[in-house]
Amino acid sequence: MKSPRAARAALRLQDYGLNPGTAVVVYLHTPKEKIWGVLVSTMAAGVVVRGMDLVAFEDWLRQEVRGDEQLLGPSTAFYPMSRLERMEKDETIGPIPSYCERFLREVGRTVEEVMGLA
Repeated sequence: MKSPRAARAALRLQDYGLNPGTAVVVYLHTPKEKIWGVLVSTMAAGVVVRGMDLVAFEDWLRQEVRGDEQLLGPSTAFYPMSRLERMEKDETIGPIPSYCERFLREVGRTVEEVMGLA
């Protein structure tokens, strides 16, 4: 059973749309990394994300646009809370599209479809 404090923390994440199934960018330290992906779960110990290093996103997008052999793709990984700096929802801000919107526009399918989550 969750403690009242854990329940309040979980509620706050939900209030900001950071629910399982939401596309996120996770900022990590030691070593410094940026991970883009779909949030699988959050817990006191850390987060589970199905995604990839943000540096690889463009290559994955181009691979999907061309219909190339599946050399790059998302994987499911656990990141401990001790490495987590912050987690942001992948969303459009003004004229800058989210990674998910760019993927849909260029590939013609959603990231959830390509990842097998839809």
